[in-house]
Amino acid sequence: MICWGEITLRILGLLFVHSVIGCPESCLCNITLKEVSCTGNGLSEIPKGVPPDTEILYLQNNHIHTISNATFTDMSKLQVLDLSNNFISSLSSNTFAGLHNLLNLNLANNSIKYMDNKILHSMQNLKQLDLSFNNLTSLPEGFFKNQKNLIWLAMYQNQLRQLDSALLESLSNLQVLLFQKNLWKCDCRVAGLKLWLESFLYKGGQIDEILCTEPEDLRSKDLMKIPHELFQPCSSVQYKSSHADPDHRGSITHNLHGKNENDNNSDCNPKSKQRAGSLRHAIATVVITGVICSIVCLMMLAAAIYGCSYAALMAKYQRELKKLEHLGPEVEQGSAEEKEPLDGSLA
Repeated sequence: MICWGEITLRILGLLFVHSVIGCPESCLCNITLKEVSCTGNGLSEIPKGVPPDTEILYLQNNHIHTISNATFTDMSKLQVLDLSNNFISSLSSNTFAGLHNLLNLNLANNSIKYMDNKILHSMQNLKQLDLSFNNLTSLPEGFFKNQKNLIWLAMYQNQLRQLDSALLESLSNLQVLLFQKNLWKCDCRVAGLKLWLESFLYKGGQIDEILCTEPEDLRSKDLMKIPHELFQPCSSVQYKSSHADPDHRGSITHNLHGKNENDNNSDCNPKSKQRAGSLRHAIATVVITGVICSIVCLMMLAAAIYGCSYAALMAKYQRELKKLEHLGPEVEQGSAEEKEPLDGSLA
């Protein structure tokens, strides 16, 4: 008689092994799915002994602080790597070296403050990248170089204040971009990012709200709903100083160092005064324009009525004048015939 319970246990034992040769201690290895799960085991570093044919590696909810450069060298077939909910603070350029087939990288909810500009260069097939809930204040130049396959990028809940739109230009296949809950400073330096995002939306991309934290009058305002006219062009002080006369460079440098930082930032503040009165000015302009148009229309109507009346009177006058001209000869002939008998009688 077949014992189905025993068969089931054997199948589960083959598919989901707790401790086998080639599986790290305290991890669960799924041979069929080529999946290794080391979730929530209090690990302080990446475990050793991960099978080289592993395609999915879960390391979230641990206490990992650092990752050595040679950790993933023998995991070239890895496609999904989840390092979320750890204590990682920094990543070097060779941290993910060898992960040429990686498709999904999750680094959310760590303490990352800095990322090398070459850290993603070996992962040219990457499609999803999650950097949310970290302490990133900026991204280095060329960070997304050769990331043409990236379609989903999340960077919400960081410390980003500015972001150069040139960083995003290489993401030609990007479809979803999440930037919410950063410290966006909505001055002239964010105008380029706004233009790029508008083009991204026009092409069918999806974004979340990008809410301003500075300046005060734009706090909690969505960047995409702020008119471009409110941003003054950024003044290029460095460009002017580099082309200045050699005799005056010293004085310019002195003036630059002597300037208050608030003075420099004031050049980039939005035209808040014009924005505050723009609605009232627009309403007043519409009202005045309407009044003027009404007066002009009334004057044109009066002129038309006067012209029509004058034309009618002149036409009537011409008709009466023609009648009098036709009656004139008859009147003169009748008066001559009446006079002849009178003259004969007198003779």
